[in-house]
Amino acid sequence: METYFDFKNQKTDFKTEVIAGITTFLATMYIIIVNPAILANTGMPFSGVLTATVLVSAFTSIAMGIYAKNPIVLAPGMGINAFFTYSVVLGMGVKWEVALGTVFWSGVIFILLSVFNIRTHILKAIPRQLRYAIASGIGLFITFIGFVNAKFIVDNPATLISIGKIDAISTTFLVGLIITSMLVIKRIKGALILGIAITTLLSIPIGRLYGDAAAVNFGNSTLVTWNGLFSWPDLSIIMKLDFINSLQFAMWPVIFAFLFTDMFDSISTFIGVAEAADLIDKNGDPNRIKESLIVDAFGTMISGPLGTSSATSYIESATGVEEGGRTGLTAIVAGLLFLPFMFFSPILSIVPSIATAPALILVGVFMMKPVIKINWTKFDDAIPAFFGMVLIPLTYSITQGIIWGFISWTIIKLVFGKWGEVSWMLIVIDILAILTMVV
Repeated sequence: METYFDFKNQKTDFKTEVIAGITTFLATMYIIIVNPAILANTGMPFSGVLTATVLVSAFTSIAMGIYAKNPIVLAPGMGINAFFTYSVVLGMGVKWEVALGTVFWSGVIFILLSVFNIRTHILKAIPRQLRYAIASGIGLFITFIGFVNAKFIVDNPATLISIGKIDAISTTFLVGLIITSMLVIKRIKGALILGIAITTLLSIPIGRLYGDAAAVNFGNSTLVTWNGLFSWPDLSIIMKLDFINSLQFAMWPVIFAFLFTDMFDSISTFIGVAEAADLIDKNGDPNRIKESLIVDAFGTMISGPLGTSSATSYIESATGVEEGGRTGLTAIVAGLLFLPFMFFSPILSIVPSIATAPALILVGVFMMKPVIKINWTKFDDAIPAFFGMVLIPLTYSITQGIIWGFISWTIIKLVFGKWGEVSWMLIVIDILAILTMVV
């Protein structure tokens, strides 16, 4: 194992990789419950989607570790699942079986693009200044997600967002954030895991001894809720996708939308994690990027048959990387940890969102490191980089931030005659991006 993953040259060891894998799983396990909760609005059975979510997350993460040897975890993507549910099924009136078919066909195209190295060429077309901006923008985004999950930042009709109430929940979150920060500053091994565990313990009294969690915990007055131990897996929606009707002409824009969104979510995740953790090769590209993109494409392709929206690489993988994870063993450990929850999914309700929020927020801090590499004194670089960076959290979409970073870069460079800084592939990407917004 040490030889296969090259622990020595990667400056890691078995224990570090296992801790990193556990940390990544704890940061991503929310998807086991959240993904079924979103897709159930289409009429799909909650328990069936939960089983599919576990299977996809486990298989693809393990494959990433074994084949691509990268510490990146995959699972059904947030945002993509919302598009599947609210735009395709509910908005367009597409049957969920047909929608699953479009996920499968987008995965088939993914595989072709990855095998023939087209996706790698797309990644290489991204200017390095924009890569730094994307990594930093994802850092801001994941921090924002953490604050929102903790209800420390809430929506406000007058100002769009504002600080939430200072109550038992937000106070407990802040205490957990301070403790986790101290552990990180002291460079304690497993700091993020300890932070999650401590914050969970601090949350137990809420709704029992003081405070009320009903507004943030699906009507339950207690924040840490025990919902049982065991549940049987539901295999009822496996292979229920509609292969034929999903290929009709009216579905092509849907296939393209899944393809485009998933592709840039994945590429940006690889860039963000690699830049933040210095997991780059001699050419300045993320390690084993072709193999990683093939696994990501495989994940998308099997998502439809198993019964969920597209799998994608998770930015929460940065939590494990920050704990020292440098090889595929991190992804394998995280993937294996998904499997028991085909049977023990109720246990996940023990860990509230405010317990994982400090880890996400601090990962945002770690991922801001590449921002110092942006050439802020060269405005034709700095302006599109800034647009790409800030629009990721402000639009709540990695894809939108990337699109506007690309388009602004292309326009600015061409207007000032710097044609050599705009590749033909980048122009193609710009055209495709515009099509996704107008179709």
